[in-house]
Amino acid sequence: MCGHGRGRTGGEGQMDLILMILAGTAAVLTVRAAAAQEGALRAAVNGVLGLFALLAVNLSSAHTGIHLGFNLFNGLTAGILGVPGVILLILVQWVLT
Repeated sequence: MCGHGRGRTGGEGQMDLILMILAGTAAVLTVRAAAAQEGALRAAVNGVLGLFALLAVNLSSAHTGIHLGFNLFNGLTAGILGVPGVILLILVQWVLT
């Protein structure tokens, strides 16, 4: 059977996750560099990046064991504070558990 129908192994899934994280990091750095000049645009980009960071934490929860729910408090914290807000949410969850 020429190898058809074989499933993925665990290592390939981890490599995909690493590549997604690297691509996301490159995109974040590019957008932040472009938005560094404008005040309102910078705040909007910071909020969007915070929400994407919240999404990334939830997508990687199977590998990391960290899960932050999508609710009003977490969304506002990530949207207003950006990536540091997501880090703050992770630290608060760690302290409370």
